[in-house]
Amino acid sequence: MSVDLKQYLAQRRQMVDAALEAWLPADESGGVILKAMRYSLFAGGKRLRPILCLAGAEAVGGDPRRAMFCACALEMIHTYSLIHDDLPAMDDDDYRRGVPTNHKVFGQGMAVLAGDGLLTQAMVLLTDAAAVGDLPAERARQAANVVMRAAGHLGMVGGQAADLLAETMEPDLAMVDYIHARKTGALICASLEAGGILAGADRDRLSRLVRYGRRIGLAFQIADDLLDLEGDAETLGKATGADAAKGKMTYPAVLGPAQARQTGQRLVEEAVAIIAELGPPARPLELLAHYIMSRTH
Repeated sequence: MSVDLKQYLAQRRQMVDAALEAWLPADESGGVILKAMRYSLFAGGKRLRPILCLAGAEAVGGDPRRAMFCACALEMIHTYSLIHDDLPAMDDDDYRRGVPTNHKVFGQGMAVLAGDGLLTQAMVLLTDAAAVGDLPAERARQAANVVMRAAGHLGMVGGQAADLLAETMEPDLAMVDYIHARKTGALICASLEAGGILAGADRDRLSRLVRYGRRIGLAFQIADDLLDLEGDAETLGKATGADAAKGKMTYPAVLGPAQARQTGQRLVEEAVAIIAELGPPARPLELLAHYIMSRTH
């Protein structure tokens, strides 16, 4: 199965953007809050989590279009987390994806509400009968449960909390793994697992998606840590060096850049080996794993 990753990503981004536009359309009656929600949701981005959800469904023989509602909910959750992460009380960033952060445009209070609005809209979408369509109700329920657990205190929110607390601690590899498996890895892993559930994957195939997801989730964070340390601010669309300035606990801070990169590459190789058993339909996931460590933004 020949796959052009650049073309694949572009096509999937277009599909996701069109679906997001349909499920959160512009409406003057929606007021400032809807404008603030849409501002960040449509400010660009790789759409990695929704693409992984669609690719996960495809890898186990499912129709990715039937997982689109879940893919879009994942992007709404991810975007809400970025809005809140950029706030002065968190990372205090002025730019995201090359444009001013939400609170710089709409104010801190409205940015908090925009994030809240996207999170709750994701819940609506995950439980919307029209969006779920004729998928088995139990599959939709299980996928929604996986996504929301990954977004909560056992996943992303818990990782963010640990990340804040760790700013006053000495770098420690076990703590770095704990933080990033939750802060970044949980939602990435849930994207794949939910896609597999919606496609009706059996236990073995679902396990492969989860094990693949755990590894690329950590690899993604390692790549992010390295980009903050070594990347180009203009290419990234935000300032670099912020992690070191805030005393963030990162892989390069604990392992050094060279060993952190080696760890990321090892995780990618392990992920690719795990997913290989799924055959040609999983080829996009193989390419995506390699892309994660080679990206420049």
